[in-house]
Amino acid sequence: MSPIDRYRDDGPLARALGRLLGPVAPPAPLLLLAAVAPLIAVIAVEGTGASRGLAAAVVAWAVLLGGASSGRPGRLKTRWAEPALLRTIEFVGLAWIAGLESESAYPAAFALLAVLTFRHYDLSYRLRQVGVGPAPWVGALAGGWDGRLIVAFVLLLAGVLEIGYFVAAGVLAVAFTAEAVTAWRRSGPNATGLDEEGEIA
Repeated sequence: MSPIDRYRDDGPLARALGRLLGPVAPPAPLLLLAAVAPLIAVIAVEGTGASRGLAAAVVAWAVLLGGASSGRPGRLKTRWAEPALLRTIEFVGLAWIAGLESESAYPAAFALLAVLTFRHYDLSYRLRQVGVGPAPWVGALAGGWDGRLIVAFVLLLAGVLEIGYFVAAGVLAVAFTAEAVTAWRRSGPNATGLDEEGEIA
């Protein structure tokens, strides 16, 4: 798996869509721009007043095209944009879905986004410094960007989004932090990229 594939943080559904649709799909950057455009447009026009049906269509479209992009990587010089566009889809989507619930759900969304920011920072910098990414079980627990969007929408429909976000943030924070600390401790003194005197190795 290439570093960009790790940074994407695709879940099982996104990878399956990539295998199925990737061979006949346009390059990933184009797919991801087409995936994020309706999300931004609906937020701009409807805001948090969008109907549940419209929200479902927007989320489904984003997951479909974003997942398909996992099987159709762009050119090397544009691949850097894939994780950035996926983070836009995920973070904007999660915050918007919280707003569809109520304004009181925004603190829960902030907590979840903070935990996911740690996840993506860890995916990027641990791979650079240590040479290996987080353990596979952490990725399975996290569910991928696609899984998190779908679960968020299901929580919205069930009327338990606020508590669901808080619970997810708590569980994932403990798991991500514990696994990261354990991995860094196992990696030895140069895991941070510094020598024993604190200078850049």
